[in-house]
Amino acid sequence: MKVLLDTDIGSDIDDAACLAYLLAQPDCELLGITTVTGEGQRRGMLASALCREAGKDIPIYIGAEQPLLVEQRQPMSPQADALGDWSHATDFPRGEAIEFMRQTIRAHPGEVWLLPIGPLTNVALLFATDPEIPSLLGGLMLMGGSYWSGVRDFEEWNAILDPHATAMVYRAPVRPHRSVGLDVTTQVRLSPDEVRQRFSQGLLRPVMDFAEVWFTERAVMTLHDPLAAACLFDEAICGFTRGQVTVDLEESPGKTGWRESADGPHEVATSVNVDRFFEHYFGTLGV
Repeated sequence: MKVLLDTDIGSDIDDAACLAYLLAQPDCELLGITTVTGEGQRRGMLASALCREAGKDIPIYIGAEQPLLVEQRQPMSPQADALGDWSHATDFPRGEAIEFMRQTIRAHPGEVWLLPIGPLTNVALLFATDPEIPSLLGGLMLMGGSYWSGVRDFEEWNAILDPHATAMVYRAPVRPHRSVGLDVTTQVRLSPDEVRQRFSQGLLRPVMDFAEVWFTERAVMTLHDPLAAACLFDEAICGFTRGQVTVDLEESPGKTGWRESADGPHEVATSVNVDRFFEHYFGTLGV
């Protein structure tokens, strides 16, 4: 499966855990990585460290560092402080991320799955720049929003960081258009002790170093983004329901709404097999 990853790696630790999974997944052809939100170069350095550890030369482009209209709420990439002795590139193309995404998708019509796991600024700019791109994708699988369960009243971070971009992406005619939201991702969590035990080898070693920065302020790792990525390769991990996603741009900008409908344009995850996910994730990474 051909995949383009759009990521705000360096903020929440789950982005790094997701990239490690994609690099280890034998059925994934990772065509490129684009960064989004503040300190794009430091985010690129984190992605580069994981790619080098995997022995893979994946193109990395610095994408939008500011949201479309609202103020920036994620200006820093704190986990880059933990790069230490991990080998990484320090120079990445700027101002070319959207064109790279556009050309890559056009070169493989109907084959590329776009996997956005951060704010949707780059994706909105891509769809606005070339309105035909949504119809040329193999599909869209994003981590974002909150839809159907008891956490539906919460504002999800990716969606609210650039609410106008979120609204633009949900208006795009992509099929399939799938979202894995807080409703299910909050069910796949690891304690710091579990992470330190299981992330001690292979591609997860640099993720563990980055996680120590995360754990200075948090007492849990929630694998939001790895869950979305895993759904690309094992359709039995999450169950999806079709309907209509709405995005509020007035009272609570970026807050997602949901209405189930058999002919709706969107699919959202409504269940997760937690044990199957962890077996799949750690099995892919060989730990």
